[in-house]
Parts: sequence; structure tokens; C-alpha cells
Amino acid sequence: MTARAIIIGAPRSGSGKTSVTIGLLRALARRGVRVRGAKSGPDYIDPGFHTAATGLSGVNLDSWAMSPSLLNALATKAADDVEYVILESAMGLFDGIPAPQGRSGSAADLARLYGLPVLLVLDVSGQSTTAAAVAKGFATYDPDVRMAGVVLNRLGSERHRRLSSDAIEAIGLPVVGAILRDPTLNLPERHLGLIQAGEYENLMAHLDRLADMVEKSLDIDTILALATPLEPAAGDFGDALQPPGQRVALAEDAAFTFLYPHVATHWRKAGAEIVPFSPLADEAPGEDCDVCWLPGGYPELHAGKLAAATKFQAGMARFAATKPVHGECGGFMVLGEVLEDADGESHRMLGLLGHSTSFAKRKMNLGYREARLRATCPLGREGTLIRGHEFHYAQMTATGNDEPLADLADGQGNPLGASGYRRCLVSGTFFHAIARSA
Repeated sequence: MTARAIIIGAPRSGSGKTSVTIGLLRALARRGVRVRGAKSGPDYIDPGFHTAATGLSGVNLDSWAMSPSLLNALATKAADDVEYVILESAMGLFDGIPAPQGRSGSAADLARLYGLPVLLVLDVSGQSTTAAAVAKGFATYDPDVRMAGVVLNRLGSERHRRLSSDAIEAIGLPVVGAILRDPTLNLPERHLGLIQAGEYENLMAHLDRLADMVEKSLDIDTILALATPLEPAAGDFGDALQPPGQRVALAEDAAFTFLYPHVATHWRKAGAEIVPFSPLADEAPGEDCDVCWLPGGYPELHAGKLAAATKFQAGMARFAATKPVHGECGGFMVLGEVLEDADGESHRMLGLLGHSTSFAKRKMNLGYREARLRATCPLGREGTLIRGHEFHYAQMTATGNDEPLADLADGQGNPLGASGYRRCLVSGTFFHAIARSA
């Protein structure tokens, strides 16, 4: 049986598409439907909510960072054991970067590529019939991206719903949902986006409240009828990040959380074993592992506890003396000498690399990146071209004297200079790797 799919899109971030997506996923799962969540673009956090809502691992589908072959392989894998795939757009539906056709990173790329319909979530607070002009713009902007229906969000009253709905349906778009304004349904956020799914004490209760909202406010059966078969062209995993070792010690706790689901899934599929350990619990990487990976996360929120984790620190030093260690973003910060937290307090980190970072001196760094490795490391062999992204607020306060790890460019190929550092078997960078460049 071929899975059917639909894209949940919106004009911008903050329109409510995440709540609609999670609520729909949870409502379908409660009905006994096998459904999987997917996310366009580079996002670690939303796939965690998708997984919690459905019990099935979420996936990222990124038309810029992933080669067409890898994208097709991941889309095929996402659809091969479920009835429906609900694909949530990042930012606005058409938002990406200037790039060759179909490689912008936008959810619209996926709509064109796979012929998927879009369910448009419109925040109509502060407007009524004007919402029809916005919907018409979406319906006509790109003839290859089809708007299949509209969900009205943050309505103030029945009259508000009627005015907005009548105007939109008059231009030929069905309104398949109308959600009243309810701030209690909002998901709490922090500097990198939503609070992560694993940090909720009452996560399932909140997911069920979103599902109740969807059951009450959306015509679920009509939405499912709008979905179309997801049938990607042939693809393969040749451009996926290869396992950095046979047994991978992976830091995994509230300070280290950002590893893309497709990366871990491919490592396991390729025969690697992932062995988690918790630095916050003062655990060290297993001595029987042959590589250690410190992913991104929120070490700036736990710097004091990491500085006091003596077994973790000693174990990392022993491990790094004979085996490769790699850190991404938050992991890169912990590999350095000092991390200054938001209050300006400095904490000693691992000192396996010579740089220092500060979360007190903040500046947002955000965007797609392409990195050519200057040396072999757990990301790949020397000369390998890796695509990924940066998203962090921390700044470098000292650079140290280590060798650069890679030469970096932005998503359009503009050089950004050297990135990251390497010393002996240790490497790290703010750059998050997604896939090898085709």
C-alpha cells in the first residue's frame, strides 16, 4: 500500500502550523492510523514532537542540503511502512535560499517534486476577509504548488470565522478547519525554538490536548481525502553521512540532543552501533567504543554541572588520547577551554581544543553551510564536501592555536573562511552536518 501525504504550510513562522501538525499526527495515531511526521529544512526539535505524537521516528527532508537521490531515498523510507505522511513546512512555505530549481530548501520544492498538496494554515488574528487575498496569493503564486485547503487559526468569534471562511471559499479554496484563539495551546519556546519534547514532564497530556483541539476544529476525514500518494523516484543513501566508527559513543542528555534522525538511522542501517552516555550524569564514553560524538544541544544551560562532572572530563581525556572525538555546535563549545553562560559566569570545559565561547555575548548565526574538510575526521575524509547549517547564538571569545577543520561557504557558495578546529584526534565546529554534497 502506498502512503498518502500532505504538506502543512503557512505564510510565516508562528502561524500555528506546528500545533496543527502535531495535533493532527496525535489525533490520527489515537485512531490507530500509522502515520509519520516529516519536516522540511534543518530542524532538530519538531521531529522530536512528531515522534512522540506517533510513536514512529520523524524525518527531515531538505532539498538544499540533501542530494536528489538521498532526498528520494529518505522520502521512500518515510512512506514505506505507514498509511500517511504529514510533512510540516519550515518557516513560510516558499522560504528558502536562491538556488537552482528545486534546491532552495523550501517546502514548496517538495510540493513540486512529489506533487503533494498543501494545507495552508492562516493566522487570521487582526483580519477577516483580507485572509482571502493572502490565500489567493498562495493559490496563484506558483502553478506547480497546489493549495488543497485552508485552516483558519486564532479566530476570535463565530462571526470572525464566518467572514474569513466565506471570503476564502468564494475564491474556490475549501476551509477545512477553524481554530479559536487559545494561548494555552501554544508550545513554550527558548532561544533556538521550541522547548524540546523530552523536557516536558506532561508531554503526552499536552499532545492529547492538541489532538482534542484538532478533533474539534478540523475536518480530519476531508484532510485525509486531500492527501495524495507519495511516490518518489528511485534514490539511494550514497550521499548520507557515513558512520564515523563501528561503535559510536554518543553524548545524549538534556545538554546534548541535536542529532538528525536520518543520520542516526543510516548509521545503524550501515551496521554501526550507537552507545549513548550522559555527561550530565557524569558518565564517560565507553572504552569499548571507537569514536565519540558530542552533538549540539544546550550546554550553556548546564555549564556548571558539566564543569563539575569529573568522571566525564577524565574519561573524555583518556578517550581522546587514542580515539577520534568530534563535537558539533554545543559539543564544539564543550570541547573548548571555557564556556561563559548567560549570566557571565565562566566554566572550565574539556580543554581538548583551545577555543573559548560565550553565551553572554550573543549574536545569532543562522544559515545553510557547505564545508570542505581540510583533514580526515569523523565527518569524512580530507577534501570531502559536507552540506549542513549553523544556528547558534554563542560567540567565540578566544580562538586558541589549533588547526582549522574546514573551509566554509554559505548556501550560495560565498566563502566564509575557515571553520572549526582540530588537534590530534579531536575535531569540532559550530557547523551541523546533514549530508555529503553530491
